[in-house]
Amino acid sequence: MTVSGISERWHLQPSEQRWLLIIGDLLMGLIALFLSLYFWAAGDAWMNFSIEFLRSRPDFWYYLLPLLWIILIIELYDLKKANNLIETLKGIGLGTSIYIILYLVFYFTSEPNSLPRLGVAVFIISVALLTLAWRMIYIRLFRTASLQRRVLIVGAGKAGSTLVDVLDQQDPPPFNLIGLVDDDPNKIGTKIHQHPILAGGGQLLDLIRSEKISDLVLAISGEMESGMFHAILSAQEAGINLTTMSEMYESLLGRVPIFLLESDWVIRSFVEKIPASNIYRILKRGLDVLGGLVGLAVLVVIYPFVALAILIDSGKPVIFKQERLGRGGNPYALLKFRTMFMGDMVNGEQPMTSKNDPRITRVGRFLRKTHLDEWPQFLNVLHGEMSLVGPRSERREFVQIFQEKIPFYRARMLVKPGITGWAQINQSYAETVEETAVKLEYDLYYIQHRNIFMDIVILIRTIGSSLGFKGR
Repeated sequence: MTVSGISERWHLQPSEQRWLLIIGDLLMGLIALFLSLYFWAAGDAWMNFSIEFLRSRPDFWYYLLPLLWIILIIELYDLKKANNLIETLKGIGLGTSIYIILYLVFYFTSEPNSLPRLGVAVFIISVALLTLAWRMIYIRLFRTASLQRRVLIVGAGKAGSTLVDVLDQQDPPPFNLIGLVDDDPNKIGTKIHQHPILAGGGQLLDLIRSEKISDLVLAISGEMESGMFHAILSAQEAGINLTTMSEMYESLLGRVPIFLLESDWVIRSFVEKIPASNIYRILKRGLDVLGGLVGLAVLVVIYPFVALAILIDSGKPVIFKQERLGRGGNPYALLKFRTMFMGDMVNGEQPMTSKNDPRITRVGRFLRKTHLDEWPQFLNVLHGEMSLVGPRSERREFVQIFQEKIPFYRARMLVKPGITGWAQINQSYAETVEETAVKLEYDLYYIQHRNIFMDIVILIRTIGSSLGFKGR
């Protein structure tokens, strides 16, 4: 049995959308660079815009301005933010502000007349306006393409309901959800929120034709009826895009749906698959050593000032050591600048840190906001106990609690813990078991998809988080 009259629909995958954004932003940066050079040359008393001007006047760093711009707006490669106009305006505004501040710092600390004013000013204004125009075009195109994607969810059980909840939280919606199908006759005709359960497997092909469906999302966790199975195969043969619920969940949220996975998921995902390549391991360790040395150099500079502030505010000690569990559950001593009163910290039953926690000192609150309290952990990185990027390490007593209540929690210890990580930049501190489960979903997504590019992006986004005082 086949489906007639259904044309194959093409749409960009999340990774392809990100590359499109990067290419578009880079193109806007190059246009802004050309404009800045042109106006700089027009105001130059020595020579006009020419090959000779391009060779002799701008320094090498000037041609790197478009790359720096992409780094400054890296938060906008989060597709949820990229597809939202308000978030786009915020991201471009923040990137422009940081660009201006950085230039002013270098301008006033350099020799007089050694840095171009007109060229950089034109570049910053041009790149911000051009990027905003391009991003607005992208958002309009994305929303138009989203409406053209007409999707059915196959399965109205726990997995299907969870996916509907996720989709209802997306703004703008990633596609046009027409409804759900399920073989349970008691569900047909009912709704999950405002989304109807339209039919069973026997009517799937007719529904695809009548509703001009472009995509099916498979959200059946149990056994599938043979009729539904054959209908799905026929739909795929006719050009319908098929996606599993877990793939859709991951692409929308950047997380793994731990409460909907089979018990052998860890084996299939991390043991049977080829582990991270040796090249990645070498590059990651090289990045750790390089970052650790840079962090250590900064630590040497800031230590006297931070130590003095802590001593004046709440006395000794300056550095706080705490046992954490690292890769494979092996314990190590985590180093941090002390941010809490010691009387509350020595208690073995110390609870998780909460918002506006009264145990945090005045200086400690600032250190946490700026993440300066974590700077001594670069020593842990150089020692090999931690990495720059990885899941947040946890105390033994909390690990025991979370292992009992959260599935696959132990899997996060397959890699070294990190100073920062995918979970840390996507979610604030966890205060409850439920919030910790969400952080685990981010951690497992990172372990599955980790690569050196992803590590670099996480590090850059962490810098933005620190500048934005988003710690706690």
